[in-house]
Amino acid sequence: MQYEAPSSLDAAIALAGGTGGNNQGTTRFLAGGTDVLVQMHADIVEPDLLIDVKNIPEMREVSEKGKAWRFGAAVTGKELMDHAGFNAAWPGVMDGVRLIGSLQVRGRATVGGNLCNASPAADSVPPLIAAGATAVIAGPGGEREVPVEEIITGPGQTSLEPGEVVVAFDLPKRPPRSGDAYLRFTPRTEMDIAVVGAAVNLTLDGNGICTAARVSLGAVAPTPLLVEDAAKALIGTPVDEAAMEELAAAARAACKPIDDKRGTVEYRIEVAGVLAQRAAAIALERAAS
Repeated sequence: MQYEAPSSLDAAIALAGGTGGNNQGTTRFLAGGTDVLVQMHADIVEPDLLIDVKNIPEMREVSEKGKAWRFGAAVTGKELMDHAGFNAAWPGVMDGVRLIGSLQVRGRATVGGNLCNASPAADSVPPLIAAGATAVIAGPGGEREVPVEEIITGPGQTSLEPGEVVVAFDLPKRPPRSGDAYLRFTPRTEMDIAVVGAAVNLTLDGNGICTAARVSLGAVAPTPLLVEDAAKALIGTPVDEAAMEELAAAARAACKPIDDKRGTVEYRIEVAGVLAQRAAAIALERAAS
């Protein structure tokens, strides 16, 4: 196996594209390593080229411009947790980041890795989808921006082309009176993956009427879901009991879960509606305050 730790994005892309390294076999990018190193030790993957991206400046920065935020794909969960400005701007995104593994894992794990591992139950992905985040992707063909909901195409599969890497995440400027939240259900209180996850992001006008919303579900389908019908249930309402019932119904209707020892199909569907309502209530409270 060839290990490289380039100090620039161009060098990393050159390696991945074959102009600076051996790309005849499997290439993997290493950020926190909490997924890829485990997979290597378990002989699930044996990369011929391992590209460590932690020395690339644009993948390690958190910045704010005009109240819009960008954070690098190699920024660790703990580093985001310690960034007061980002926590204040996007508390719902941070709800998900704080649930990635243990505190020790979050000291290494990155949101970029959480996304690109492509687990349907990844905790940081639904709140990013609800936030309307886009992934900045670089590769041999240049740079492009893709909505986060279009990255994961199936369990362990992404829409990234060979040699491409997620560089950063862009989150839009938030209107006043906006709030977001993410909740998950697990059989255990800690160190478990979501049986169901739900994220809600909404904006209120001066009269308390919801003018915009995005709802995302995790662990209830082969990919995290953007549920437009659930968002429509909230828009134009004061997010009252009737809207909450429609939200729950739309969330349940979108589910296509598996049936396993961690939860039956019927149970996951029911929990999805409940969690969507609870996440919306928290987002509503945050928007109002």
